[in-house]
Amino acid sequence: MVFYEMFFSPTGGTKKVSGFLINEFNAEYKTIDLTDSKTDFNSIQLNADDIAIIAVPSYGGRVPVTAAERISCVHGNGTKAILVCVYGNRAYEDTLVELQDIVQDAGFSVIAAIAAIAEHSIARRYAANRPDEEDYRLLKDFAFRINGKLERGDLGTPLIPGNRPYKKASNAGIVPVATKDCVKCGICASKCPVAAIDKDNPAKVNKQVCISCMRCVSVCPHKARKVNKLLLVAVNMMLKKACSVRKECELYI
Repeated sequence: MVFYEMFFSPTGGTKKVSGFLINEFNAEYKTIDLTDSKTDFNSIQLNADDIAIIAVPSYGGRVPVTAAERISCVHGNGTKAILVCVYGNRAYEDTLVELQDIVQDAGFSVIAAIAAIAEHSIARRYAANRPDEEDYRLLKDFAFRINGKLERGDLGTPLIPGNRPYKKASNAGIVPVATKDCVKCGICASKCPVAAIDKDNPAKVNKQVCISCMRCVSVCPHKARKVNKLLLVAVNMMLKKACSVRKECELYI
């Protein structure tokens, strides 16, 4: 049996959650970074003895298209899957149920699902410093309960909330730009999950390809990529009401 941590985590919030959970199982594991555009996901073969934590962020209440496409390429072959969606304290809506459909179509068997909270990737004032101590306490309990289910040999699929058909997908349409502090080091281009940034001229971005994941902003060592201030103000105002009340992690088992 092999444990896998499979995650799509452009800004690191989803990885914090999946990394914590995988460590709670006290087993050696392998990682599959769905954020890496250079990986050949079609070549990945798992089997029915394996267990995989599959974690994605919620983008507007849906699974990011890029993550969906890459998960669909992996050969699950009956691998037991623990689903995780991470959101910025607004709502995860149809993310988990869509993720369930994607992984089942890829040959995985879903045994549990978790919704967790991390700092919002664009409006970072919301869910700032999360996951926090209380989140980790809940996630630790979730891992304990899932492990108990595995030890009992219970492979039942939980009832996961969401709608079919899913809500209409939307694109934030927020494309970070290079500032005067850019030294053209190329880190943003090499780390972009969809290769939307020109490696020779990082100021040049394919806006049709960009998924507004904010990875370029988070990985830039010179803090030389920014979101338009007016757009950022608008996003913060739009989210203020929905994000004002603290949401808690949830388990479906």
